[in-house]
Amino acid sequence: MRQAERLIFDLRRSLPVVLRGERGGALVVAVEGLDDAALNDAARLSGVGPTQVLSFHRLASLGIAVDGMGASLPFAELPPAAEVLRRAIARDARLPDGLRASTEEERAALLLMRRAQLIPSALVFPVAEAQWAEVSRRCAEGAWLSAPTAAVIALCESGPGKVAAVSEARVPLAGLGDSRFVVFREEDGVREHVAVLLGERGQWPTTVPVRVHSTCLTGDLFGSQRCDCGAQLRNSLATIHELGGGVVLYLAQEGRGIGLANKLRAYCLQDEGLDTIDADQVIGFGKDERDYRAAHEMLTALDIPRIELLTNNPDKVRSLRAAGIDVASRRALFGQLTDHNSNYLRTKADRHGHLLDELLAKVVHR
Repeated sequence: MRQAERLIFDLRRSLPVVLRGERGGALVVAVEGLDDAALNDAARLSGVGPTQVLSFHRLASLGIAVDGMGASLPFAELPPAAEVLRRAIARDARLPDGLRASTEEERAALLLMRRAQLIPSALVFPVAEAQWAEVSRRCAEGAWLSAPTAAVIALCESGPGKVAAVSEARVPLAGLGDSRFVVFREEDGVREHVAVLLGERGQWPTTVPVRVHSTCLTGDLFGSQRCDCGAQLRNSLATIHELGGGVVLYLAQEGRGIGLANKLRAYCLQDEGLDTIDADQVIGFGKDERDYRAAHEMLTALDIPRIELLTNNPDKVRSLRAAGIDVASRRALFGQLTDHNSNYLRTKADRHGHLLDELLAKVVHR
């Protein structure tokens, strides 16, 4: 399993990795960061033409329905890297005929891309028998990492790694007094989450007020008006302070779990007229890729068995309960409505089911 975890870091560095299956193996190259030199090198070393694996969300955006999590497109001729990328994220891409069900290595490759928060598409080169000696030599020398296909699939389907508290400190916050920040790290080392403990624990309500907030660099830190995340974060801190204290779980799940780079790609598609859900689908993701098991583990580590959740999202309540958290009640938490985020908030209400009627009514009364 640890070998499989290490593949993620090499893929994020645009290095190829090797998957070993029962019937041979394959060289996997991420579409993100791919250039013609890397593409040609992989083709030469594998001795076999590649397939490109695409998620079912991506294919649905192109009007193609498939069973399972994705499908694969074999190449009759090796295309340039730019064309490979177009097939992965361009709205107007046209795929040639030949789409087929994915092999285990291709499915594992797609799972790895999602786990690494890369564009969810990969090139998979089956390694010809005559080429295994060279591929094995590179792995033995440490130039490439390899792992069993089954271990990769098991890792990626297991959800986020278990978390452990690694450090904490007192942090005074403006207008809120002292807080305590506790950093939790997932066991695979990829993500860190923060619990912000507000007020004196002995004075907290029995049902602890909790905000589960996914990171939003653009909104939380820079005040982007494309979303209401920053306002929701600040309002949650103020509300919890007024209620006598509680916790903000600040989870490393940027862009509803797709990562910052993909969120910015989706922003460009939104500027072309797509809403958040359709933009995410074009680049290969579902409408919400988050997993809240880390939140459950953090609350358990903090000995918080029962919470009042600050959210407008009934799906978040259901997801947290499914993760094992006792959500006793929900409290509305509104951000700020602006000319820039009204369509975003309308999508939240209409397509995500967020309870925003009170906030969106202000659009009518302006």
